[in-house]
Amino acid sequence: MISAIPAFLWPVLGYLFGSISSAVIVSKLFRLDDPRKVGSGNPGATNVLRSGSKAAAVVTLIGDVLKGVLPVLLAQYAGVSNGVLALVAIAAFMGHLFPIFFGFKGGKGVATAIGVYAALAWPLLAVFASAWILTALLTRYSSLSALVASAVTGVASFAVFNQAHELQLIGAVFWIVAFTFQRHRENIERLKSGSEGKIGQKVKD
Repeated sequence: MISAIPAFLWPVLGYLFGSISSAVIVSKLFRLDDPRKVGSGNPGATNVLRSGSKAAAVVTLIGDVLKGVLPVLLAQYAGVSNGVLALVAIAAFMGHLFPIFFGFKGGKGVATAIGVYAALAWPLLAVFASAWILTALLTRYSSLSALVASAVTGVASFAVFNQAHELQLIGAVFWIVAFTFQRHRENIERLKSGSEGKIGQKVKD
């Protein structure tokens, strides 16, 4: 059944799947404030956590990761080409950033990127997680950890996808890395000025 889906529809499905805003849906289910209207305004797990509900934040995080995992895994199961698979990965990630169902106002994409990396190749997930944890332990900056981990994952993709027919997958990883940096531009400015909040530090809204 799933193999009967035309190749050109897979990126569309990936985008629509990525457009499901876990933060908004979970906040409604937990009767919390709309994450787009509180704190940083970012519909992600971190902002949901500011509501005081750790359970809601965890569910949001899982939902955002699954948005990256499921479309890519399903496309792989359907036997699509690496070119189409790369487009599905990008589309799912971009759906989170610019969700059609929620006014194109999405999150920063780190959790969904993690899901994409995990589905494409587990070594990418291992590299990202290791770099994030090490940077977080050394600096206690969550945003810097995400940026360093993303950059390292981009470099690692050359080793993970080292066959000629896998070049499209490297391109997908670098697309995601580039937009991860773009979405963190305000964090980068705060890191430069020394005003970025650290992990465990209460951030003023």
